[in-house]
Amino acid sequence: MSATLAQSEGALAEPKLGAIIGVALVATLGGFLFGFDSGVINGTVDGLQQAFDSNSVGTGFSVASMLLGAALGALLAGTLADAFGRRTMLMAAAIFFIISAWGSGIAGGTTEFVIYRLIGGFAVGAASVMSPAYIAEIAPAKMRGALATIQQIAIVVGLFFAFLSNYMLANSAGGSTAEFALGYETWRWMFWVELIPAAIFLIALFIIPESPRFLVAKGRDAAAQSVFDRLFKRGGQQKVAEIKESLAADHKPRFSDIFKDGKLRPIVWVGIGLAVFQQLVGINVIFYYGAVLWQSAGFTEEDALLQNVLTGASSIVAVLICLSMVDKIGRKPFLFWGSIGMAVTLGIMAFAFSTGELGENGLQLSSEMGIVALGAGLAYAFIFNMSWGPVMWVMLGEMFPNQFRGSALAVAGLMQWVANFLVTMTFPIMLTSIGLAAAYGIYCFFAVVSALFIAKAVKETKGLELEQMEG
Repeated sequence: MSATLAQSEGALAEPKLGAIIGVALVATLGGFLFGFDSGVINGTVDGLQQAFDSNSVGTGFSVASMLLGAALGALLAGTLADAFGRRTMLMAAAIFFIISAWGSGIAGGTTEFVIYRLIGGFAVGAASVMSPAYIAEIAPAKMRGALATIQQIAIVVGLFFAFLSNYMLANSAGGSTAEFALGYETWRWMFWVELIPAAIFLIALFIIPESPRFLVAKGRDAAAQSVFDRLFKRGGQQKVAEIKESLAADHKPRFSDIFKDGKLRPIVWVGIGLAVFQQLVGINVIFYYGAVLWQSAGFTEEDALLQNVLTGASSIVAVLICLSMVDKIGRKPFLFWGSIGMAVTLGIMAFAFSTGELGENGLQLSSEMGIVALGAGLAYAFIFNMSWGPVMWVMLGEMFPNQFRGSALAVAGLMQWVANFLVTMTFPIMLTSIGLAAAYGIYCFFAVVSALFIAKAVKETKGLELEQMEG
């Protein structure tokens, strides 16, 4: 560690905890909406099929369309944030969340619905990249892992509240396709619930400051020092000097910085690998199609929606465990053992589903195997949310150098959402072609491969300042 970095860490050893945590919590509202918008679709699938008279491919595209918007949002967010600021992009995302929530519920046809979901997807993609990046850029190294993990807590809390509101609305109305209020079906109100947190997010963003590292990159040193002084008890001027030093050796950030000698930098490939493997283990099949999945395994719609609530609640506990330990244990152990745990639980689910028989209401499992499948599914979601769920975003927010953090995050975020789209789009097709057992066997295979990837390619970032990251 250089003398400058050592002195800077000492100078900033006393953060204003209340200020930093408060700012981080506002930023993580983007994660809450990310989770809510991702989870709300879970309870609306039957309503979409009935309202738009769609088949499995059409339904899959309606569900997955949000992910195309998310891929675009993730790709553009980094570049736009480098030009206009992290907070500005979060504000744009909040506005898009509001537009999408209203439009998705009022849509009268598939095309209109997909357009509004694409808008919401752009917001999700932008928030998925900008919230962890913003948190990483305002947090001290010793707290960065825990604060970035709050982003995943927000995501799973958003999922939980989406599942809970879906369950409560459907239970009150008598089903997701029944009329709830004002002549509109329940599934439409499921989308409209999101208007409340989206409006709160937009208002709260006017309270927090811009990222100080962005301000330094734009030559606004006084404003950056003011932000550091707001968040730390001392050392703002020295931290500004340190960031300027890290940027002075090169030009202003630009997208082409992710390439070296005409090739994508190895660290960017590692980021892409982390982003893609997080999706190839099939976690969003649980989040997007949980109700469909469990109904396919013989559970009623009400039971399936309740099981989604249980999954969401256990996920919150899992992320809290990760938050309390990630800065002590490190990032790499959580990722490696998370992969092993997911491979085991996915394998158990695949085995349980393989014992079922197809009936008029879908796959029929024995009561014993139904319990095994449900238990393994809950354990799988728990392990994911204690490892890959939060830690992948922690890593992406901190592993890249200042020079191309925004651009590298954009590329990794793009690939994460492309992989998410492919998994989400193919699940209903696999469900009707090769079945649940084979589908989960494929996800199990990717969990095994992800463990090998972590062991060979990923380097630990625990305790390092962002200015120490090398590309």
